[in-house]
Amino acid sequence: MTLTPPVLETARLTLRAHRASDLDDVLALWSDPVVVRYIGGVPATREDAWGRLQRYAGHWALAGHGFWQLRERATDRYVGDVGLADFQRGLALPFDGAPEAGWVLAPWSHGTGYATEAMTAILAWAAPAHPRTVCIIHPDNAASIRLAGKLGYRELGRDAYHGSPIIAFERLARS
Repeated sequence: MTLTPPVLETARLTLRAHRASDLDDVLALWSDPVVVRYIGGVPATREDAWGRLQRYAGHWALAGHGFWQLRERATDRYVGDVGLADFQRGLALPFDGAPEAGWVLAPWSHGTGYATEAMTAILAWAAPAHPRTVCIIHPDNAASIRLAGKLGYRELGRDAYHGSPIIAFERLARS
């Protein structure tokens, strides 16, 4: 089992493990109202961001997969958090143990193709062990729904999570 994420590199990005020293970057991302608009809607506190960092580390230790922090290779600027997780959401939809993909990027990076680039690398890395992945997206988050389509996700069903509507998608890795 992988306890820490491998470093993945793409043409423009580095994906690496989160560190305690990343707390201010994670807080800035998750406290931005634009970022959390479709993800619960409540900006994070410092305590929330610290708990998120701990969950990121815990996913790797318990599941062998998890989230990476995403950085521009040219500048080392923090872009966001991307990866695969097991959130144990308890939805009625059939996730059947498939890892849940997620991407959360800083607003300055929206429209750059960074999310597509990062998630393509992650899904390629994960495919041998996880040929099926899922994701959930708020129905009003058109940009994430477009990205899911680009990545090969197809609608699995609709549900609510914490009182908000979601669309669940699934992706089967190509053989």
